[in-house]
Amino acid sequence: MDTIDAIYARRSVKHFDPNHQMSEEEERRLFEATIQSPTSFNIQHWRFIVIRDPALRETIRKDYGNDQAQMTDASLLVLFTADVKAWQKDPQRYWVNAPEEIAELLVNWIAPFHEGREALQRDEAQRSIGLAMQTMMLAAQDMGYQSCPMIGFDIDKVAELIHLPEDHVIGPMVAIGKGTKEAWPKPGQLSLTELVKDNRF
Repeated sequence: MDTIDAIYARRSVKHFDPNHQMSEEEERRLFEATIQSPTSFNIQHWRFIVIRDPALRETIRKDYGNDQAQMTDASLLVLFTADVKAWQKDPQRYWVNAPEEIAELLVNWIAPFHEGREALQRDEAQRSIGLAMQTMMLAAQDMGYQSCPMIGFDIDKVAELIHLPEDHVIGPMVAIGKGTKEAWPKPGQLSLTELVKDNRF
């Protein structure tokens, strides 16, 4: 599928075929595409929790997820998290394939950029999540699947259920699978004249 076509075709689908399963090869292809997403300093903060256990899915849906059907019915339910302190953890590995002089330059910039800037560290982790989510949903669309990003769940309770490490943040979930109903009509986009400004407000 053409990238522009995938962008226009992707919609938040709420109803999925609960009997459909994605193959291991499809999952691998989807995640390999997802991790092509850009991150600051190539830190790759994302940590993807694939929620496979039907009982865990049911608990999240019924007790902490506002009874969103896609949490149990989608072929794949991915909880996006990120390691806020990934910048500290062996940063050389993020530049292992770069020319030595480039790798040394960028690795030496990582600590001064992040040190003592907790808000920025968290912001960078969440920005990385957002970029990866959109990449995953567009890749899924290209593969013939539908998707739905979700924030309507109790973050603290879900964090407990998945044993989220203290130095990680939790982001939205993405449900992916075979949609069984059409998405609602697009409610309307704001005009470009309202959204796009030249140089200044």
